[in-house]
Amino acid sequence: MPKLDPDTPHIPADCEVSNSTFGRYCELGRGSRVLNSDFGDYAYCDRYADITNTSVGKFANIAAFTRIGPTDHPWRNAAQHHFLYRSHYYWADEADWDEFFVQRASRRTALGPDCWIGHGAIIKPEVTIGAGAVVASGAVVTKDVAPFTIVAGVAAEPLRMRFPDEVAQDLLDLAWWDWEHERLHAALADFRALPAAEFVAKYKA
Repeated sequence: MPKLDPDTPHIPADCEVSNSTFGRYCELGRGSRVLNSDFGDYAYCDRYADITNTSVGKFANIAAFTRIGPTDHPWRNAAQHHFLYRSHYYWADEADWDEFFVQRASRRTALGPDCWIGHGAIIKPEVTIGAGAVVASGAVVTKDVAPFTIVAGVAAEPLRMRFPDEVAQDLLDLAWWDWEHERLHAALADFRALPAAEFVAKYKA
């Protein structure tokens, strides 16, 4: 793929995008669907990601075939079929159930900066994934994930932290994801070469 345009997100023609915004250097994989969501700078998703009602943090890494913020059916009602809320499909004189759609859209999912959502993972509505967290492939996340925590399973549970507590806190304090583009470029060699503890020791001053 050619170099990304900072001001124009890379959105293949077969993607479905509605009521969504994108920051600088964003990219969608082919066949992805993004509805009622916002992508921070440098965030991307791979092929056939389905992202709804979600705030995607800067540098978020979203693998293929993921489902983030999937919408629910009205399971507390006597029927949960979409004839309740997409009523015009079935009766020309019936309006859709607008209040249901408003309530659905209000249940926001949030992905923190530089998190990694693995292949085929599902993240439920109203869940927050912390900065630098990792969601393993195939996981179903039903509750918040703390920063720099690796979770896996159905329902997902913590496996371990990526870093010791003090390194994780230093990374949160450093917040490199808020650096300017040229500062990131200047530090690229250190991002590549230095373990996280050495990186924060060099840059936190």
